[in-house]
Amino acid sequence: MKALLVSLLAMITMNTSLHDYSIKTIDGAEQSLSEYNGKVVLVVNVASFCGYTKQYEPLEKLYEQYKGKGLVVLGFPANDFGAQEPGTNDEIKQFCSAKYGVTFPMAAKVSVKGTAKAPVYAFLTSGGGNEALAGEIGWNFEKFLIGKDGKIIARYKSNVDPMSANVIADVEKALAQ
Repeated sequence: MKALLVSLLAMITMNTSLHDYSIKTIDGAEQSLSEYNGKVVLVVNVASFCGYTKQYEPLEKLYEQYKGKGLVVLGFPANDFGAQEPGTNDEIKQFCSAKYGVTFPMAAKVSVKGTAKAPVYAFLTSGGGNEALAGEIGWNFEKFLIGKDGKIIARYKSNVDPMSANVIADVEKALAQ
């Protein structure tokens, strides 16, 4: 266990940007997040059966409003909180599309906490060098705003609406840089 923690810490310190990671998409393809170099990314851990699931609607609205200016919303389905994301990747994709019209990119289902935490979430919860942004995920629909350089610039709790004035101001500021 100690060796695993040491290697995880080494990996986090080596990888200093979201762009240093690769993920599996909800369709099963490998994707390097370096594809988002020069874009602003809002990373969100999502779940289909959560009190915050309705945030898919404002997340999609935010994506539609700003994608032409360089914003990407990136959803990471996770079943870590209250077993609120029990479906398969295909079921999750179908649900998001049919119920909320989601068109923003989605990753394959991952774990965002604990020993099975996805490497990209190990980076995000480390704060990426900013201790004020570090800490474990508290619930579904926590959000991380990533700058064009892949660095974490803001973090929002689950109850923060993606279309709130604060999030929009931060997104616009990041897009302008």
